[in-house]
Amino acid sequence: MEPRLSIVTLGVADVARAAAFYTRLGFSRASASNDQVTFMQAGGVALSLFCRRALAEDANLPDHTSGTDAVAGFSGITLAHNVRAQPEVDAVLAQAVAAGGRMVKPGQKVFWGGYSGYFADPDGHLWEVAHNPFFPLDAQGRVQLN
Repeated sequence: MEPRLSIVTLGVADVARAAAFYTRLGFSRASASNDQVTFMQAGGVALSLFCRRALAEDANLPDHTSGTDAVAGFSGITLAHNVRAQPEVDAVLAQAVAAGGRMVKPGQKVFWGGYSGYFADPDGHLWEVAHNPFFPLDAQGRVQLN
């Protein structure tokens, strides 16, 4: 296997609602999108929004949401959006809340020497917004690991 991540698919309760949220954050729907699935460019990775129930069915797994939109508790996965400077963390968190997200943890200095906070999208998917001085971003916004 070549070490790469191509697409991140989020299982959502309502594809149109989720697409509207991510559009408000600045993502654009790709022409390959339809009523069942939305694709959005996210740097070198694609973000896919797909009905949670249908996604579980596609993977031959049960959907344990029990009729609620948001996943209860911690799912074990977070997505991350790194920024170039500490003040951008607070600005992105505020943008996410204004777009319909929920603040989970306001931006703050963290033990590893950076600054980060968390928001949840309308389906409860966690996003960390971080400024990590040890992982600079290139001109395209990609994290540069040493």
